[in-house]
This record gives sequence, C-alpha cells and structure tokens, in this order.
Amino acid sequence: MYIQFVGFNIAGSSRIYSFHVIDAPQEAREFTVQVHSDAFLPARLKLQDGPAICFARLEQALQGETRESPVAAHLSIRERDIREYLDRNCPRKQLTKKKEDGTGPLAVGSSDLWQRGRSLTN
Repeated sequence: MYIQFVGFNIAGSSRIYSFHVIDAPQEAREFTVQVHSDAFLPARLKLQDGPAICFARLEQALQGETRESPVAAHLSIRERDIREYLDRNCPRKQLTKKKEDGTGPLAVGSSDLWQRGRSLTN
C-alpha cells in the first residue's frame, strides 16, 4: 500500500488534508482527513504536525479495513487521535529541581509532584 500526501485546503475553521492511496490490485482512491483549527492551539499540535497526524489516522483506518467495512473517503481527527499522537511524538519532559545538597538537578516526574502535593493537603 502506498499513501501519498497531496496537499491541504483551509475550509472554515478546519484544515482538510488530501491523500492519494494506491493498493494494488484495487483502483487508486482519494481520501481527506479534517482537523479542526482548535487542534493547533499552543500546547497542542503544531501546524507541521498536520500531515503526519492525518497520515497516521488514515493509515490506521486502512489497516482495519475489510471488504464489508471499507474506510470512508472523509475522516476526521478526534481528540483521542491528538492525545495518542502527542504521546507518541512529543513525550513530556521531566521537571527538574536542585538536589537538597546543591550538587545538581534531580529529576522529578509529574506523579512525584502529585504525591507530594497530595500529602501536603491531607
């Protein structure tokens, strides 16, 4: 299977990404994947992520396709798709603070901070 990104258009409050799919012996097919503009707010997707997240969404849909349940020609990016994409491609950085003896940074995970914050309030 060959998936080719063709380009995108801006329509209303969305970006619509177009793809051309060749999967012999079937005929070539055209797909679009829509991403709402809110997905590109700070701390979410970057504009450069648009083609990649849409490609991943289309590829996932095509892998689950059956003869009885073909993939729709128009797909949308869901909140779940965004979370999964960000988890795979933009891992959260660990917070750091100085060690109590002042010898350097100490890695602190978010769960550690939650536990500390929880114990302070209980």
